[in-house]
Amino acid sequence: MKTDWEITTETKAIPTLHNPLFIEGLPGIGNVGKIAVDFLVEELKAVKLYSFFSYKFPHSVFVNEKNLVEMPKIEVYYKKGIGKARDLLLLTGDLQPIDEESCYTFCEEVLKISQQFHCSEIITTGGIGLQHLPDKPRVFCTGNDAGLVKEYAVKELAVEKEIFGIVGPIVGVSGILLGVGRKRGVKGVALLAETFGHPMYLGIKGAKEILRVLEMKFTLGLDLKKMSKEILEVERKLMKKTKEWQAEMQGMQAGAKGQDKGVGYIG
Repeated sequence: MKTDWEITTETKAIPTLHNPLFIEGLPGIGNVGKIAVDFLVEELKAVKLYSFFSYKFPHSVFVNEKNLVEMPKIEVYYKKGIGKARDLLLLTGDLQPIDEESCYTFCEEVLKISQQFHCSEIITTGGIGLQHLPDKPRVFCTGNDAGLVKEYAVKELAVEKEIFGIVGPIVGVSGILLGVGRKRGVKGVALLAETFGHPMYLGIKGAKEILRVLEMKFTLGLDLKKMSKEILEVERKLMKKTKEWQAEMQGMQAGAKGQDKGVGYIG
């Protein structure tokens, strides 16, 4: 099958990884998944392994802090585990594929990478958009293998599996990776955290809850207090504006049923 994706190896040598865990976090509702995986990359000092380019990227560039333009990017990083910690492959980036066909072809390329490194499972991450600001976001789990979902939806991890009726279709890479993964024999789960469903809101609390689950299950060595100290300051500054957004949304949707239902798009 012809691919739309140009994949560049960013290391001099391909690392040897032992049963790595593949974790995806791309932009979506509240950028929950992206925030979580970006934190993993930075906190664990992961090494860039691959970068993706496609002519189906949006026709735009970013202006960086040096006042220069740079292309949007999607990248895979790796981290060798220390002690009993699992080796990791981490997928993050500035965007998601912009149409249905490119989403599918991208997920096929990602699955090839996961199989190349003999990943036993894939974890996708994202947000469940609510019409109110959750005090303590819940984390829900779904997946393409019932046995694997049961391993996550346990009391010790405080992960809920009764997700049917909570969310609509899981649109984008976080959903399609699991769907196509099932066809390719790759098991996977999605960890989805509640967040405020406003396009300008950053789902930092939701991202932290997903990281909490990953740390409890895999002992990755994350300092979540560091995340609280550095990032929750940003949330504090956004809180006033967020409450204004929330009041605006509630006013627009007054009288609507199902106030606590998630929106259809999960990133």
